[in-house]
Amino acid sequence: MTFERLAARARALPPIVVDLVVVAVVGVLTTAEAAVNEPGYRQADALTWALLVVSLAALVCRRRRPVPVVWVTGAACAGWALHGHIGELLNLPVIVALYTVAVLGDRRRTLWTGVIAATLSGAVALKVGRDVVNPQGLPVLEMVWPLVPLLLGEVVRTRRELLAEYAARAARAEEDREREAARRVRQERARVAREIHDILAHTVSAMTVQAGVALDALDAAPEVSRQAMTQVRASGKEAVRELRATLSVLRAAESTAPAPRLDQLDELVAGVEAGGVRVSLRRDTGDAALPAVVEATAYRIVQEALTNVVKHSAARHTAVSVTRDATRLTVEVVDDGPPAQPPAAPPAPAGRGFGLIGIRERAVAVGGGVTYGPVPGGGFRVRAELPTEGTAS
Repeated sequence: MTFERLAARARALPPIVVDLVVVAVVGVLTTAEAAVNEPGYRQADALTWALLVVSLAALVCRRRRPVPVVWVTGAACAGWALHGHIGELLNLPVIVALYTVAVLGDRRRTLWTGVIAATLSGAVALKVGRDVVNPQGLPVLEMVWPLVPLLLGEVVRTRRELLAEYAARAARAEEDREREAARRVRQERARVAREIHDILAHTVSAMTVQAGVALDALDAAPEVSRQAMTQVRASGKEAVRELRATLSVLRAAESTAPAPRLDQLDELVAGVEAGGVRVSLRRDTGDAALPAVVEATAYRIVQEALTNVVKHSAARHTAVSVTRDATRLTVEVVDDGPPAQPPAAPPAPAGRGFGLIGIRERAVAVGGGVTYGPVPGGGFRVRAELPTEGTAS
């Protein structure tokens, strides 16, 4: 069995059991030392054994009253010396008491205890040196030995405090990691929510318009109705595919679904035109590749803007422009809806949709900006500028 296991088992014992074991060990060693009677010095007598009993009894309370125990055991040790009974292990009870004062106290208490104990030990050595042929050794050395258990206790206590501080830091670091993980989860959920909103809002709006066209043309123009319903089915399949790709991030650590690209705008425009809104698309992004996050953001902005046209505008034509210069990508969607009328009453609270909010959040997320508002003479414009330099791809 290793020392670490023994130490762990000892720490697991109740404190009173540990104290009794310490008293027993100290008692055996000190009793053996007291029983040794060197010729020429006072032999063990009743006072010797009485002081031993008092010292051992005091050690039982060393955790609850460490400072009084030091004075009791120290007085017993001084009593042996002044009485003329010498022994190398007779100071063992006071050594244990001094160690306890340091390990369970603080630096200030250790310092004061060391000063007083060293002073008293030196004074006893001087007294005994005149009366008993100096069996205790030099006064300077006698002043040093009480400092040894105090220093050892100080080292042990400091190490325990450091270990406790390290454990507290580790706990705080773990809490910080959990908070950061929770924050990332919230961000990912918000991103997934935006993706789902973009997919459903655009596709369902287009499908609703196409279904209306099919219903109106069912009797008069069956071919137009059939074409509209075909587009409804294609839009539904595309929505299911995009939803699966988006929701896959909830099942896996990383999403392997490709982000939407600007070369998919033709399909997006075709779906809107099938609902009766003509769309003119101008795309001039140059030959250099754009960062993937910028392309995905631009695609989603166009998608959301066209969805708003289908849902909230009576426009018959929409112009989509995606152009690039040296440092930015400009996305502009302008419809020819009727002029905005001043409201007769305060506008209804926001809450019908999150389209424009989502557009702004997407642009800001890549370091860009968005402006939008009515166009003089009729219509509505959405314009986003997205930086293409310094954006992670």
